[in-house]
Amino acid sequence: MPYWLTRTLSWIAAALVGVVYGTAGTIAHSLMWGPIPIGLIVGAIACAALLTAVRALTHDRAAAVATAIGMIGMLLIISGPGAGGSVIVPNTPLGQVWIYLIVGIAVLVVAWPNLKRSPMRLPRETPLHENGS
Repeated sequence: MPYWLTRTLSWIAAALVGVVYGTAGTIAHSLMWGPIPIGLIVGAIACAALLTAVRALTHDRAAAVATAIGMIGMLLIISGPGAGGSVIVPNTPLGQVWIYLIVGIAVLVVAWPNLKRSPMRLPRETPLHENGS
């Protein structure tokens, strides 16, 4: 299989997984356990873990971008009013936090610098010549 085809298929798979996580997190973000927004916390951790895993395991920033596009795309699609007028992400502080949190996590993971670079080589020191002193 050509390299470009496998790479494109991996980006499509990453976007689909992002769609699943974005949908699940968006639906569950409003779950509260008393005063604790447990859905928001678990959803954010899951989305951050997915983005971090895709970036770390593939060593490909484009795969992380594809995952983030799928995640944020579903967030935007299902945030608006549905056919029956229902809204999954209401315009409340919790809904606003969810939207900005997911976008912020995605930007942070995608923009994180690649730390796996070859180490910087120092110039070789020239040996000191013994001149009798």
